[in-house]
Amino acid sequence: MTNLEKVHLQKGMNFRLHGQRTIILLSQRPGAKYEDEVQDNGRVLIYEGHDIPRRYDGPDPKTVDQPRINPGGSLTENGKFFHAAMAVRDGRAEAERVVVYEKIKKGLWVYLGVFLLVDAWVAEVTTTKATRKVFKFRLEISDGEAPQAEQRTSDLEQTRKIPSNVMHEVFKRDQGRCRQCGAMDNLHFDHILPWSKGGTSLLAENIQLLCARHNLQKGARLG
Repeated sequence: MTNLEKVHLQKGMNFRLHGQRTIILLSQRPGAKYEDEVQDNGRVLIYEGHDIPRRYDGPDPKTVDQPRINPGGSLTENGKFFHAAMAVRDGRAEAERVVVYEKIKKGLWVYLGVFLLVDAWVAEVTTTKATRKVFKFRLEISDGEAPQAEQRTSDLEQTRKIPSNVMHEVFKRDQGRCRQCGAMDNLHFDHILPWSKGGTSLLAENIQLLCARHNLQKGARLG
């Protein structure tokens, strides 16, 4: 992921990083820091905003409201995403395009696609530690990333998103390497029979690990 984006991502929310791409990192793993959700077969993401940084002499970040503005008056990443979503809601701007990666295990991030930031709100949540306000962001898969609608013949539920258990099985089977060249970085989970042609995401037999180069080469051949 770092090599693909040409930058070391040190945080989960990155609004127009270096004036360019907007990127978020999400996780649905047990014990994840934030309550991120994937809905509608991977077409919709509900992404939770981020807490204040943890400091030695500061409060527990999970006991205070998530910040919109930094102490110096500039917008936090929460604030940047929130203002962009409000501009869309008010008809003042087009939706921000957001590149999304999901963490499925330590050191392994999966590219989920490009999503549009279409809405945001502040939710009040209560935990054993406190009642506080957190940001929620709604992202919908962009038209260019959406699968083609077509008739399916399989009795299995069809979904573009590869379930975490399938990704874990494929990663173990392929030993964390590209099946074409053995590379161990810039890996993608690839549908052997493309999703748009009826290939399932639910069976490990139809998923393989490919490096970015071979994934692009395969896409070019299919095109």
